[in-house]
Amino acid sequence: MDLTGEITAGRRRQWGSERRSEPLPIVHARPSTRTITLGRLGIVCTVGFWLFYVFTTIVREFVNNPESGFRFTVEAVGYVTVVTILSFSALMYLVARQGALYRFRSHDRVPRGELDRHFADYDEAITVLVPSYAEETNVVRATLWSAALQEFPHLSVVLLLDDPPFPTDPDKLATLTATRALPGQIEDALREPGERFRAAAANRAARFATDSVVVHADVELLAADYAAAADWLEALADAEPVADHVDEFFVDQVIMGLARELRLSLLALNASLAQGSYPTAEALGTLGLRLARVFTSTVGFFERKLFSSLSHEANKAMNLNSYIGLMGTNWTTEQTSDGVVLRETPDGDVPDLVVPDSTYLLTLDADSLLLRDYCVRLVYLLEQAENARVAVTQTPYSAFRGAPTRIERVAGASTDLQHMLHQGMTYFNATFWVGANAVIRKRALEDIVETEVVAGFTVKTFIQDRTVIEDTESSIDLGTHGWTLVNYPERLSYSATPPDFGSLIVQRRRWANGGLLILPKFFDQLRTRRFNREHVLLTEIALRGNYMASIAWGSFGLLFLLAYPYDSRLLSPFVFLAAMPYFIAMGFDLREAGHRFSDIFRIYGFNLVLLPVNLAGVLKSFQQMLSGEKIPFVRTPKVKDRTAAPALYVVVPYLIVLFSLLTLYRDVVQQNWGNALFAGFNAVMAAFAIRNYIGLRNSIVDMWLGLLGFLYVDKKKPKKPPVDPASLVDPTKPVDWQRILYHGDRRLARDVRSTKDRRRRIGIR
Repeated sequence: MDLTGEITAGRRRQWGSERRSEPLPIVHARPSTRTITLGRLGIVCTVGFWLFYVFTTIVREFVNNPESGFRFTVEAVGYVTVVTILSFSALMYLVARQGALYRFRSHDRVPRGELDRHFADYDEAITVLVPSYAEETNVVRATLWSAALQEFPHLSVVLLLDDPPFPTDPDKLATLTATRALPGQIEDALREPGERFRAAAANRAARFATDSVVVHADVELLAADYAAAADWLEALADAEPVADHVDEFFVDQVIMGLARELRLSLLALNASLAQGSYPTAEALGTLGLRLARVFTSTVGFFERKLFSSLSHEANKAMNLNSYIGLMGTNWTTEQTSDGVVLRETPDGDVPDLVVPDSTYLLTLDADSLLLRDYCVRLVYLLEQAENARVAVTQTPYSAFRGAPTRIERVAGASTDLQHMLHQGMTYFNATFWVGANAVIRKRALEDIVETEVVAGFTVKTFIQDRTVIEDTESSIDLGTHGWTLVNYPERLSYSATPPDFGSLIVQRRRWANGGLLILPKFFDQLRTRRFNREHVLLTEIALRGNYMASIAWGSFGLLFLLAYPYDSRLLSPFVFLAAMPYFIAMGFDLREAGHRFSDIFRIYGFNLVLLPVNLAGVLKSFQQMLSGEKIPFVRTPKVKDRTAAPALYVVVPYLIVLFSLLTLYRDVVQQNWGNALFAGFNAVMAAFAIRNYIGLRNSIVDMWLGLLGFLYVDKKKPKKPPVDPASLVDPTKPVDWQRILYHGDRRLARDVRSTKDRRRRIGIR
């Protein structure tokens, strides 16, 4: 948005994209008794129709035809297994949804005055950690601003840059330099209003320390401060460029949302002036303190790759772990032949690096945005007596509205469904930490820390990096140590959705990888909890198991239904009826979240074209089980231009369409009408998804690029000549004395000895 408020050119808007750009209300609507009753009925119908199918089709077939044959028996067992696991996942959706409805019905938003009272004399700190790798500068900037404008007494924002610190590419260097400058720019922008409001708060405290009688001038001064704060935010919003729906959200909901809230308080103050009835001195002090806190934040950055003593594992978890492991300690830098290392500063010495500790951590992905009172509401929840053992709380992120592409719109719709399901999982004590944003009690992380010594340096692992879904595994670790997790039932965080098929592949393949690896750890946790005589509900076990394994069994189940020509005797209308409550409930949930009921069909086609992506992620899990090696963390690209998709993931959806049409033809010839209907439906849905989410032209381009990549062979690089050990002692060549003194390797000593022997053999003294 330029100074006139016009939206600048961004990604081209497609036909069928989302027109609505306004976000949903922060507080979920209270469900009616009718909605809750229908939800219960859906659960009963799903179980009932599945039982009807098993007994009226499978069991009856075996009773009536005891000599059905081995092939039919295998097919029947396989088909009923596939139907059962898919029906189970549908049932878990309905169960989680029901839990969400119960929570939305009972949720009462904490009043603003209660929050003000709780944090009036608050002295704890929170550190916001924003891990970032190769992100666009404007994306990181919006995230940092949304964190810096949080109202909290002692708030520090740290950008954890994971880019190579010394890039040779000029463009990458320019981007990194601009990103490094962001924290300083934000601090500079906040300095002037922050100084004004802190000074006003101090003067107000001194004024009421001796005289608690509020006069007209006291309220007038505070009203002037609120007007100035709102004016400052509105000027910031006017200067913001708006290129897409995410920028529009940042301006309207983050900056202007806070400005509107301050204007509301200003309205109340002006009304009190007009009516001659003033707030108490305590209320005025709290209101003034709120302004000071909104505009007071410490913003900085940290680069772990500048220090050779820290882990350089290529994943987000170790980026976070490296900084968390330094917190609460003073550090001295030391230059070695391997680079700069960090050592604890001895008492009395001046440290080179001070990393303050804090009671709470807030992890925030660099493409996510927080609404204005995220911190105060979630920390308030953690500090209630009944939540003393809650380690992590979060608001599962929602999708930005107004997506310009069809695939971003349907992916956002599925994200909004997950937001609701995660709320329901909390009702059954089955919460999982979703890493895009979360407030974490640091003491809980210290309970699950694993420490090892690598090359003489201590490496602390708080958040496991064994899988690429590190937040899921850490949820299990926390549960094993007696901690729980809670989702806060409001919409206070939003995150970006990949705008094209290529970038979506990266994200969804990552999501599909790792769940199976974590299941054994969950079973160990269950044994520990039962040993401690802790009651574990069956619903918790079912929901957690489904969350970790449903992508695996759902993908293989759908693959079998698509590919194998099952006997028509196994088909029954009860299979369709068992799935109906799931699809109907999903349709109503989509409509409640601002989408369309018909999106159930779009999501079905969306999942069909993502089938090879999910299978690839699951197979990666099996590969990791066998090899024991970590799977590299591949970050989702956030670029303005389209990301090319690997050719395999483009070709397979076309094969699904062709195979479904072939199956349709065969079943029509054989008059197997049930299978024919299913095959025809899949062909139509997959073709629709290819046209809308991949694109015919993009498919051709990606397949051509894939073919070129397959045919292209890199030139073999000449092998580097072996290092001559004589260089270690040859007076004409420099000796790397720092490396020798620092490492003292036996190999180097052996090289020196072998050089001496070689010189002796050729007659050199």
